[in-house]
Amino acid sequence: MEQKNKKDFESLVDEAIKNIREDRGQTKELLKDLVKYIATDEHRHKEVGITAAKYVETLQRSNEQLVKIATLKNKNEANNTDLSEHERDEIFKQLNEEVLNGR
Repeated sequence: MEQKNKKDFESLVDEAIKNIREDRGQTKELLKDLVKYIATDEHRHKEVGITAAKYVETLQRSNEQLVKIATLKNKNEANNTDLSEHERDEIFKQLNEEVLNGR
C-alpha cells in the first residue's frame, strides 16, 4: 500500500508540474503579446495594465507552486525512511531469536 501511495503522489506531482509549465508557457505568450500591444502606443498601458499585472501575478503564483511541490517532494523523500513490512518482520524475528537464545 505504501508503494501505491508513493506512486500516486509521484504521478500527481508530475501532473501538477506539467500543468504549471503549460500554464506558464501560455501566460508568457499572453504577456508577450500584451507587451507588444502596449509598445505600439504608451496610452494603452492604462487600458491593459491591470491585465498585464494579472499575468505577472500568475507567473509568480506558479513559482510559489513549484517551490511548494519541491518542498513536499523533499519532505516525502526525507520521511521515506520507513521500513517495509518484510524488513520489520525480519528484525522482529531476529530479536525474538536473540531473546529465546538468551542473548
